[in-house]
Amino acid sequence: MKLPVALVLLAAVLPSTTAFHLGSGHQRFDDIERRNDKSSTSLSKRTSCENSASDRACWGDYSINDDWYTTIPDTGVTREYWLVAQNTTLAPDGYERYTMNFNGSIPGPTISADWGDNVIVHVTNNLQNNGTTIHMHGIRQQNNTQYDGVPGATQCPIAPGATFTYKFRATQYGTTWYHSHDSLQYSDGLLGAIIIDGPASANYDVDLGPMLISDWFHESVASLWDYARIGIPPVAENGLINGTNTFDCSDSESSVCLGTGVRNEIVVEKNTTYRLRLINTAIEGYIRFKIDGHSFSVIAMDLVPIVPYDTDSIVIANGERYDIVFTANATADNYWLRAIYNSDCGTYNAYNANIKGIVRYNASSTDDPTTTTQNYTAQCYDEDYSNLVPYVSQTVGSVATEFSTELNYTYNNDIWRWTINSSSLIVNWSEPTIVQFYEADGAADLSWSTDANVWEIPNTNEWVYFILHDESTSDLGHPMHLHGHDFFILDSGSGTFDESTLSSLNLINPPRRDTAVLPGDGYLVMAFNINNPGAWLMHCHIAWHASEGMGIQFLEQTDVLLDTLDNYDQIETGCKSWDEYALPGIATQDDAGV
Repeated sequence: MKLPVALVLLAAVLPSTTAFHLGSGHQRFDDIERRNDKSSTSLSKRTSCENSASDRACWGDYSINDDWYTTIPDTGVTREYWLVAQNTTLAPDGYERYTMNFNGSIPGPTISADWGDNVIVHVTNNLQNNGTTIHMHGIRQQNNTQYDGVPGATQCPIAPGATFTYKFRATQYGTTWYHSHDSLQYSDGLLGAIIIDGPASANYDVDLGPMLISDWFHESVASLWDYARIGIPPVAENGLINGTNTFDCSDSESSVCLGTGVRNEIVVEKNTTYRLRLINTAIEGYIRFKIDGHSFSVIAMDLVPIVPYDTDSIVIANGERYDIVFTANATADNYWLRAIYNSDCGTYNAYNANIKGIVRYNASSTDDPTTTTQNYTAQCYDEDYSNLVPYVSQTVGSVATEFSTELNYTYNNDIWRWTINSSSLIVNWSEPTIVQFYEADGAADLSWSTDANVWEIPNTNEWVYFILHDESTSDLGHPMHLHGHDFFILDSGSGTFDESTLSSLNLINPPRRDTAVLPGDGYLVMAFNINNPGAWLMHCHIAWHASEGMGIQFLEQTDVLLDTLDNYDQIETGCKSWDEYALPGIATQDDAGV
């Protein structure tokens, strides 16, 4: 049965506010020409130079050389979006199924802003029998934890029929995404891209916008949870590139296998240089991305510009993003664009070879490419860290607080649970961490339940060194994502880290990002500065693993945290609505909740 697509209402445009009507359909990203023409929005200072194809490092009176942690343009611009979470029957790859999505499409509409803009996103929950939230992945939310979008940590789930308004300042720039943080919902389609325009570390002519790459199941991921939770992750039938792909229905007798899927296509002009923003939004898979016959430069990881390096393929773990620049300098023809799921890193099927798009030099061509790819190495770990050099150099301070942890797994009543230091995360949707802290008036002696996995770090402007060991013997890499911070990668490798060697860690401009891989049977040493009060989740971004409890919460700078909750009434109202909805027992939490 097909459900009607919900209507999205556009509020009146306020003075000094840019409003966007995000309608239904399958528009993949907003007006590219607007993003390439920086004269369409105005910085408070824009007199020194113009961001253009010949000088992408420039940004008015700012540039790629500015430290974006301390230097932020004051644009005076507010961009406002309306998103509706809903259930709709769609056929992204030609196989029709019931989905969760924003505004009737997968992916949802792109949220676009300029560096320094204010962004407001109104989220209305029209899902049937589900609460939801959205998390702006990688947005640091400085002094803004109440808008981080984690149920059970920073808010209660948004009840069906209710609306929650998120606000943040675009203090960073680059490529990221938003997604539901309620259990496994984003894997059913509740996601979209975020593009924050700013300077870049390499020149290009055209911004092609975001490319979201997902694995894709032909039934609701929630319905597959009973298999995953006993340690048998289901195998996806396909994968999507910007919400579309083909699927072979010749062997299917199902009436919902329509065979209407299409490939994602990019049309290029000879000798033109393009920027492409790659986002791994998969539930499980590591992606090796490549374009047959073309090399490219990598210019950013997550929301951190880097010194460009050249390659012909790149590995992207779950939740990670890479911005690349390539020139259409091959023989004019059609070429496969490939998102190859690494078979060593999870459960895969023949669909692995089908996650492809097309790069065309001739817009009128309809032929499939005949190009082939070279051999590649399957790997469940990040790009070589020696290549990931942040453009603006930062130095890590000496250790003030050190956490050494062990990641493992256990079976409890035949249920697979991941643990960190023997504790498996389970949040309380009705009593989020922020709510408990607020209602205790910030009491320092507040007692946290073991399942909350709350670790307090009260110091200010000092450094946390976090050492994570994988003791599970599972030999799976884990993309660990930290909310509220970029972290610095000080060391990583196989075996056990020798903590007596802390003094030999790489502290001078190491890679920094918000998601990085803990190697299977190995270790990851990361650091971050204690400078952002809030309740911040750290978790594996393999969605099965997060639902199986692989996560902790940092409660940071508790002495000033209450002062940052300037709109607590919305949290309180949201929790009241959630409690009223959940009273009959309709909402059942049978996983970690995040």
